[in-house]
Amino acid sequence: MGITTNHETTITILGRPADQGRWLLIPLGMIILLCLGSVYSWSIFRTPLENELGISATSSLLPFTFVLVFYAALMPIAGFYIPHIGTRVMTAIGGIIVGSGYILSSFATHVGMLVFTYGVIAGTGVGIAYGVPIVVVSRWFPDKKGLTVGLTIVGFGLSPFITAPLANQLISLYTVRPTLRLLGIAFTCIILAISLTMKLPPKGWHPQHHVVASASILASSYPKKLLRSRSFYGLWICYMIGTLVGLSAIGISSAVGQEIVNINPTMAARSVSLFALFNGMSRPLFGWLADRFKPHYIAILSYVLILIACVLMLNIETGQIGSYLIAFCLFWFCLGGWLAMAPTITLKFFNPDQYAQNYGIIFTAYGVGALIGTLVMGGVRDLFGTYTYVFYPMAFLAMIGIVVACLLLKKERSSSTT
Repeated sequence: MGITTNHETTITILGRPADQGRWLLIPLGMIILLCLGSVYSWSIFRTPLENELGISATSSLLPFTFVLVFYAALMPIAGFYIPHIGTRVMTAIGGIIVGSGYILSSFATHVGMLVFTYGVIAGTGVGIAYGVPIVVVSRWFPDKKGLTVGLTIVGFGLSPFITAPLANQLISLYTVRPTLRLLGIAFTCIILAISLTMKLPPKGWHPQHHVVASASILASSYPKKLLRSRSFYGLWICYMIGTLVGLSAIGISSAVGQEIVNINPTMAARSVSLFALFNGMSRPLFGWLADRFKPHYIAILSYVLILIACVLMLNIETGQIGSYLIAFCLFWFCLGGWLAMAPTITLKFFNPDQYAQNYGIIFTAYGVGALIGTLVMGGVRDLFGTYTYVFYPMAFLAMIGIVVACLLLKKERSSSTT
């Protein structure tokens, strides 16, 4: 199982020639990310654990909050270690830690232990393993980076569609604690098995019929120092704005539907499933667009869609379900788009050989966006007593994003940063 070569330098992936076998790495990477994305199904475990442990709804959100924090914090750290430890070992470590987090959570007797086992341990595992399939796929597809990265990360976005119903079914059969143990064991075994395939191509490999520039030309086409590059700050700010608005919208989707549009909780839950589909579909689409067009054009497109969504919500009235559905489909659509665009633009703007480290640093924008979005949007709701006013700062941020994209989100050459 895995990638092999012979002395005639014929490279095979899972027994097939590399040009064909590399496509198998996409569904394998999707499966890894599907397992990791299961942490977003926390809501399925919340109610039974609240009943068993006697904890409040506010307290039961803490494990999920810590998952997001540690997932975002570990991404840049893991990025620096991937080249030293190796993609297969890094995937295996992440899988073991995620699985351990689930298994240990099944023995939790109070919310503090859940915060540590599910939030800290499982979140750490996600942060360690998340970037590996993206690194591997991007190296095997230098000719289709955006499309293939976008397809791979669909697994993470759509994970709750599979893992949430599965967890719900298992809980109804075995109760919540055995379910956590079963999922932990299953995720560990699946990720460990697939980790054997997560190997980078040999240095200098490229697909047939793909023209590769010389190493010296390639080196001169990238900024020498990431943090001294204007394009880095352009991408970081644009990514932060995209994730801040998107994650804020995700967090209030159901509440806005019930409070402003006056839909019932069942309809609100079904709406969130629809929004998640748009979040998943946008990833390969925006990745494909980022392959073919200048990144600032695609970024501006995403912000224009956000502005349209904000205008719809600022003019909405009770009962206008269509406007609500369109607006939040756009919010979720654009968030998925940024999760595909950011790694693709990182590959285009900066040296792909240092992708793991570079994207780890850029991914800090996701963590900052998540933190600010949660604090600001919640504060606006508390201050004004309605979610309507949160769409003003969202629109303002989208306009800032358009300006930043026009000015800074453009590729630089090495000579400009020396």
